[in-house]
Amino acid sequence: QVQLVESGGGLVQAGGSLRLSCAASGHTFSSYIMGWFRQAPGKEREFVASTRWSGGSTVYRDSVKGRFTISRDTAKNTVFLQMNSLKTEDTAVYYCAARRVERYEYDFWGQGTQVTVSS
Repeated sequence: QVQLVESGGGLVQAGGSLRLSCAASGHTFSSYIMGWFRQAPGKEREFVASTRWSGGSTVYRDSVKGRFTISRDTAKNTVFLQMNSLKTEDTAVYYCAARRVERYEYDFWGQGTQVTVSS
């Protein structure tokens, strides 16, 4: 059974940094895309970044390019989202997700971790 468990959220001032972690278990993820999504109050969930578990194919939404970095440690089965120069509009619940490379929809989701950026 696939499990994705996020951690690392919290309260930070604008301009600060946080690193989110997503511990993945229950499957071999070599043929998967790992993604980060977020959902702010009253808004739709939106894509933030993704990377192929086997390396490469990194994608970011425009508003986080140059500030956020997605990476993975395959030995620890963990995906990270390093978030720098945080803005108040980055406040949201952040979710880790996984999908097979040949699929468009994400099949597995974590429970989410709250990120709050204060002004």
